Amino acid sequence: MSEQHREARGEAGPSRPGLFERLRGLFGLGGASIRDDIQEALEESTASTDFSPQERTMLQNVLGLRELRVDDVMVPRADIVAVHIDASLADVLSLFRTAGHSRLPVHGDTLDDPRGMVHIRDFLDFLAASAEKGRARRRKASATGTRNGGEEPPKGRGFGALDLSRSLAGARIIRPVLFVPPSMPALDLLLKMQATHTHMALVIDEYGGTDGLVSIEDIVETIVGDIEDEHDEGDAPSIAAAPDGSFIVDARASLEDISKVLDVALEEATDAEEIDTIGGLISTLAGRVPVRGEIIAGPHDLEFEILDADPRRVKRLRIHRGPTLAPAPQRRRRTRAGEPKEASATEAVTESPSAAGKKMPAAAETAPAAAEAPAADMPPENG
Repeated sequence: MSEQHREARGEAGPSRPGLFERLRGLFGLGGASIRDDIQEALEESTASTDFSPQERTMLQNVLGLRELRVDDVMVPRADIVAVHIDASLADVLSLFRTAGHSRLPVHGDTLDDPRGMVHIRDFLDFLAASAEKGRARRRKASATGTRNGGEEPPKGRGFGALDLSRSLAGARIIRPVLFVPPSMPALDLLLKMQATHTHMALVIDEYGGTDGLVSIEDIVETIVGDIEDEHDEGDAPSIAAAPDGSFIVDARASLEDISKVLDVALEEATDAEEIDTIGGLISTLAGRVPVRGEIIAGPHDLEFEILDADPRRVKRLRIHRGPTLAPAPQRRRRTRAGEPKEASATEAVTESPSAAGKKMPAAAETAPAAAEAPAADMPPENG
């Protein structure tokens, strides 16, 4: 039966192979997937003339998106900025100002009791509506007072008359959030956010606790790179060189960035296979969360001095190259001639605190000739 007869009867004929498939068959290249072909084309050096570096990066990120899971893009629990459901509107307003986010998760007693989220647009709409109701009541009271011969109340008291002591729960502006497991593919979460018009998801672990948070911006940034607006200045983890040759580092800094600065391969360390940040590496090396002031020995003759930490995580640290503990200063004693002289190892042990109160012969007393001879040859000290 001809193709025209099939079209007339509404039947679909066998699909024809495309030009690309026919060319692959002609050269005997087999039936490789289009994804593999695109990846190979992007990796070839000749592709640099067809794509700009930005286009190649974005295309590679798109192809790699299906391999990312939610826990690869989420904000960890320790970095979540949230608000209590019984917080006052004044506290919510202050947190919106300092956090710089447009959405804040709402919780009960802890983050493991999530109640939803509050959007800054809903919050401002509620404040504006409350101010408008207040102005309407004042206009009505003003009209009534004027008719009764009273004085007209002052104007211009819009937002200044708002009652910000009201609780967030009483405002009824809390929206639902999505709850997803950490193993969910990031691409599936992106599609779910688009379908439900909900752009925030809480990552829940197997025990029902909150493990992290994901916004739609976090997923989009895996494709186009970091998105920074006018209020995102200085949010990147800092790595600052100190005058003594050490580095003061934010614990959230990535191992890749630290490795580039120090010219070492920290990301290839045995214990760093599934670790992304320098703070995570230090906690893994120590087997716990180190306390402030502690020094942790690391790979490549590095030492990590903890500058700031809390019971949950390391916040800031100093990286030293080589040992940071200087040898104890040698003690000095005076010879019979009154000149300072370095105490020997035997004398240091003899005069140690553990031997305090015990009269023990020193090496100089048992062999005075041997002790005084070097002292006579010792050059005088400067100053």
